[in-house]
Amino acid sequence: MEIAHAHRRLIAVGVVGAAAVVLLAPRVLHRGGPAPVVVPLRTAAHARAPAAADLVVDVAGAVQRPGLYHLAAGTRIADAVAAAGGATRKADVTLVNLAAPLADGEQVLVPARGAAGAGADGSAPSPTAPLDLNTATADELDALPGVGPATAQKIIDYRQAHGLFRSVDELEGVPGIGPSKLAQLKGLVIP
Repeated sequence: MEIAHAHRRLIAVGVVGAAAVVLLAPRVLHRGGPAPVVVPLRTAAHARAPAAADLVVDVAGAVQRPGLYHLAAGTRIADAVAAAGGATRKADVTLVNLAAPLADGEQVLVPARGAAGAGADGSAPSPTAPLDLNTATADELDALPGVGPATAQKIIDYRQAHGLFRSVDELEGVPGIGPSKLAQLKGLVIP
């Protein structure tokens, strides 16, 4: 009986000792330094390892929370705008193709009403200002000489399939744009 009592006492002392080590170890190990940072573990419902097919897009302009967003492959511009909290009351979403699929590294720019086509000082846009191939809409591309609606869509499709343009010469990879049309567009577009 006395052996069982001693055995229980030994177990109790061990439990108390282990608890003391667990509680005091962080203080002893971090003496003089900053307090340890406790990072809560994510549950399976919240944790998601980034997949190779995830996209990173920059949502800018007239949205509630502009910034970088990680979205699943196959998402549309409407999904990016929604992730940024939606368009503001000042947004002109008629100038954005919300149904267009997103490409990794793309910028989604939601213009404010009255800002589209106007210069920073409110003046008319300069006809010589080059158009950015990586942010241009189908309507903006369609306004270029020698580019109709079908070619404008092919440029956007190419951008989405191959990523952002790094040079104007990459336009030759777009079906329907050959050397003569490329020469016509040089100076009017930038990557």
